[in-house]
Amino acid sequence: MKRIKKILVLLLLVAIAAAGYWYYQQSHQPKPEDLYRLDEVTQGHVEQTVSANGTLNPVSLISVGTQVSGIVRKMYVDFNDVVKQDQVLLELDSRLFNAQIAQSQGSVRNNEAAVELAIANEKRMRQLYAQEYVSKQELDTAVQVLKSARAQLETARGLLARDVTNLNLSIIRSPVSGVVVNRVVDVGQTVAASFQTPTLIQIAQDLAKMQIDTSFAEADIGKIKEGQKVNFNVDAFPDRSFEGVVKQLRLNSTNTSNVVTYNVVVSVDNQDLTLLPGMTAYVNIIVDRARHALLVPNAALRYKPKLNAAATPERSSPEAGGAGRRGGRKHGAKGEAQGAAANGAIGKIYVLRAGQPVMVRVHTGITDGRSTAVSGEGLVAGDKVIVSELQADNAANKGPGNNNGPRGPRMF
Repeated sequence: MKRIKKILVLLLLVAIAAAGYWYYQQSHQPKPEDLYRLDEVTQGHVEQTVSANGTLNPVSLISVGTQVSGIVRKMYVDFNDVVKQDQVLLELDSRLFNAQIAQSQGSVRNNEAAVELAIANEKRMRQLYAQEYVSKQELDTAVQVLKSARAQLETARGLLARDVTNLNLSIIRSPVSGVVVNRVVDVGQTVAASFQTPTLIQIAQDLAKMQIDTSFAEADIGKIKEGQKVNFNVDAFPDRSFEGVVKQLRLNSTNTSNVVTYNVVVSVDNQDLTLLPGMTAYVNIIVDRARHALLVPNAALRYKPKLNAAATPERSSPEAGGAGRRGGRKHGAKGEAQGAAANGAIGKIYVLRAGQPVMVRVHTGITDGRSTAVSGEGLVAGDKVIVSELQADNAANKGPGNNNGPRGPRMF
């Protein structure tokens, strides 16, 4: 009897110890918040953009040059001056042109006298030929001399017209109305017009209408269409966002170090004249939108559990097992950021259900570089998704000769 009581007491003590151990394990079970960094599935709008840097330029920038050489004698305009069409901008030294005109005028008068003499001789020869005092050959010679004198007179008058034109060209006038944005020469400087016309002054025709000249990689150019909305910022106004519209996609490509880019022209309205020529613009072109979509952080699509972690149950969409996930790409003004996946690809996320990570296959849509539009079976707004692990595997951190003990939380 006593033996049976001892066995019962021993069994009772073992049961109490097992219950205590079970309670200890349950009370000290790590919470999911201590193991994983979590985020929520949200519902909202997302816009996919492609980005690049560009330069603000006037729509029409006129480089005023000169067809004749000379020394700049007078300047009538300076930087930022508003000018009208045909307004005098500067004058070159005209003394050489005046001397050439005087020489040409003398040549014209000389040839006019020669023509008058040739006319008189030709008239006299005709009278003498009618009276048979001169031969036909002498009359023909007089006629030829008259024609030659008239041709030389026309040549002299042409040279005079050329010299007068050169004199007029020494006075540089504005071809359009606008604002002087650049002045290259100063008074006393010599300009030489030879094979290439020298630029003297640059005039922006209308600063209220400007454009951004920017280059996009060939991977993004297929998404850009004329008429798309553009948002951009400039360093001068970091807290202000500006808008524009894609005006033109130029077909001429540029190959730099085997990187092919295409020039995209963005039309910008600058009625308040806030934007200035030459500013660097950080351009974002909206190429796609998703409304009321389920959004997950891109980090959740990149997360993979540890290799030695226990297998997690899987929820598969009907299309599971399709194409693998491909990384989307976004070209930014300050670098490149990896998107989660290309449109229509299959991705995997781990959703926390009943304290355990459950893998869910999702269809990925567009991304803005931070969040990606997804759709998956059983996925709803408010679900907790794993973006990274907070605790490292202690067994993996321990090794031969490692006296540091367990390591702290692993930061991502």
